Amino acid sequence: MSLSINNSFLSLTTQRNLANHTGEMTRLIARLSSGIRIQSAADDAAGQAVAGRMTSQVNGMRQAVRNVSDATSMLQVADGALSNVTDSLQRLRELAVASGNGSYSSRDRAALQQEADQILGQITRVGGDTAFNGQAIFAPESREDPAEERRRDVLDSLKAGWLSAAEDMVQQYYGLHADGAGLHINLETSDGRSGVLASVTGSTAPGSDVVLNIDMADFDRIATPDGGTGPLYNDRVIAHEMVHAIMLRSTSFNFPQWFTEGTAELIQGADERVATALAGGQTAAGIVGTIANGGFSYEGGYVASRYLHDSLKSMGVTGGMKGLMTYLTQHRAADLDTALNAVTGGKYANTGAFLADFGAHGADYITHTMNLTNADTGAIGGVDADRGPVRNARDVVPDTGSGTAARPLHNFKVGYPEVGSRGLGVHRMHIQAGADAGDVIDLEFGAVTSGALGLAGLDLGNAPVALLRIDEALARVGVERARVGAYGNRMDAVSGNLQTASLNLATARSRIEDTDFADSTARLTRAQILREAASAMLTQANGEPRAILALLR
Repeated sequence: MSLSINNSFLSLTTQRNLANHTGEMTRLIARLSSGIRIQSAADDAAGQAVAGRMTSQVNGMRQAVRNVSDATSMLQVADGALSNVTDSLQRLRELAVASGNGSYSSRDRAALQQEADQILGQITRVGGDTAFNGQAIFAPESREDPAEERRRDVLDSLKAGWLSAAEDMVQQYYGLHADGAGLHINLETSDGRSGVLASVTGSTAPGSDVVLNIDMADFDRIATPDGGTGPLYNDRVIAHEMVHAIMLRSTSFNFPQWFTEGTAELIQGADERVATALAGGQTAAGIVGTIANGGFSYEGGYVASRYLHDSLKSMGVTGGMKGLMTYLTQHRAADLDTALNAVTGGKYANTGAFLADFGAHGADYITHTMNLTNADTGAIGGVDADRGPVRNARDVVPDTGSGTAARPLHNFKVGYPEVGSRGLGVHRMHIQAGADAGDVIDLEFGAVTSGALGLAGLDLGNAPVALLRIDEALARVGVERARVGAYGNRMDAVSGNLQTASLNLATARSRIEDTDFADSTARLTRAQILREAASAMLTQANGEPRAILALLR
C-alpha cells in the first residue's frame, strides 16, 4: 500500500462512514423522540401520501361523530316536543268525547270549547317555538286554499257520519243494501248555488261503480254535524242521494221518476217542500194531479210515496214501503208494476192502478192526513208517517252511523278525491355524517301547529267531525314521532359505525407512520457503536501522514 500526503483515502472513507452513522442516529433519535416513523416525505414518499389521506379521513370522522351527537340531541328535543303535543291531543280528544254527551248544555260545551282553544294554542306554540341551538326544528305552517278547506270539511263530514247514517237509514226503513260496488265521491260538478245540490250517476250492470256528485257551491257552511242551514241540511241531501245509490245497486232501478225521487224524499221527509209549494200558490189537487197525470215534481213524488206507504200498510204489507222495497231487491229484474201487483195481491195490479187511487184521494190525504205544521218532517218511521218518534229537520238523520271513519259504508267501497295538503310544509336539515362530501343524512320535519294538523277552528259542537280530525292529528303526530325515533336510531348506528371505522383507520395509519420502537432502538444502538468505531478509526486514519514524516527523518 502506497503512502501519500496529498490524498488520504482511509480518512475520507472513514469520514464518509462517520457521517452516515451520524445521520442514521439523527433520524432514529427523531423517530424515537416523536414516535413518528415518517419525519418527512423523503423518509417514505408513498407512505407519507397514504398516511396524509388517512389522517384527513380520521379527522373528518371524528368531527362527524360530534355532528351526529349534536343531531341526536336535536332529535331528543323534537321527540320531547312531539310527546307534549300528543298529550295535548289526547286531552283534546277527551274534551271532544265529552262534548258528544247529550246531557251537556250549551254552556257546558262552551266551557269545553274554551279549554280546547287553549290546548290548540299550546300546540301551535310548541310546534312553532321548538328549536335547537336557535334553529327551528319543525316546518312552519303553510296556508291552505279556502276552497280546499271547504272540500276537506265536506269529506270529513261524509266520513264522520253522513254516509254511515244514510246507509243505516236505508237498511232500517227500506231493507236495501248495496252489493259492495265502489262509491266514488265527486266534488267537481257544479251548476251554481241552489241548483242541483247533489246527484248520483251509475249503472245497475254487474261490477259497475256509482258516483256521488256533490255541488260544493251548496256545501260550504259546515258549522254543525248536519251541515248547511235548515231545514234542508246537508246530511238530508246526502241521505236522499244514498237512497238512489243503494237502489241502483240493489234493484232494477227501472221505476218512474216520482217513485225514485219520492222514496228518496220519504227517507228524510219533505213536509217543508209541500208546505212551501202550497204557500207559493199551488193547491193540493194540483200537486197530486201532476203525478197522477204522468208529470213530476219533488213535492208530488214525496206525497205519492208517503201515500203509497200508508196504503201498503193498510193492505197488510209488512213495513209498508219496506215490504215493497224488499220484494224489489229480492227480484232484481222486477219493475214497479210487477212488485205492486205481487205485494198487494192484485189490489194494485200495476202502477196505473195506484196512480188512479192517488189521483182520487191524494188531495184529501194532503189536507186531512198530513201534518205540515209540526216539527216532524214526515219522514218514514217518524211520528207523522208511522207514529214513531218526532223526526225533525235537524235530527231526522243521526249524527253518526254504525260505520267508522276508515270504513263508513258496509256495502260500498268508498273512494275519496285528493285534496290539497293542509299545512304540510317540510323543514329539511342536512347532517354531515362522514368524512366525505357525499356522506350526508337528510332529516325532514313536518309542521305540527294546530292549523297544520287540521285542528284550526276546531268546533267541539260538531263532535263526530272533531273526533275524526283529532284522530287524524294523532295519527300524523304519531307518524312524525316515529320518523324522529327512526332518525335517532339511525344516528346511533351511524355514530357506532363512524367510531369503528375511525378506530380501524387510525390503526392502519399507525402501521404506516408510527415508529417501531423495538426495531428503531436496536438500530440506534448499532448506529451509536458504528459511530464510535468510525470516530476512533478516523483518528487512526488521520495519523497516517505522520508515518511519512518518520521516513523523511
